Amino acid sequence: MEVIHKIGRRKTAVARVYLSEGKGNITINKKDIKDYFDTATLQYKVNQPLALTENEGVFDIKVNVFGGGITGQAEAIRLAISRAMCEIDPENRLVLKPEGLMTRDPRMVERKKFGQKKARKKFQFSKR
Repeated sequence: MEVIHKIGRRKTAVARVYLSEGKGNITINKKDIKDYFDTATLQYKVNQPLALTENEGVFDIKVNVFGGGITGQAEAIRLAISRAMCEIDPENRLVLKPEGLMTRDPRMVERKKFGQKKARKKFQFSKR
């Protein structure tokens, strides 16, 4: 099996995932997953597509991720791994799609407008 390359995005985070056969090692930006994502919740998010398709410990995953915060990065990695799982076996799509793992979350930060403090917040209004 050759290396499978997929991209996942969330907010401003972009994750490039390289999937190859191996022992189940997940390396993110040249660090182990436990060093990069210290909370169990974020580690679970990254492992979710592998657990649902019963592929834990089958593939070595090398990830290059940048931009955004750690939660956005974890969800970008999750989307990229899900896409790679579908390329390996199209049957995996039937498992991942109902869980919402194949959908790119379109929500982004709204831009700040001029004449306002933030995107929606206005400067204090004074009648007199």
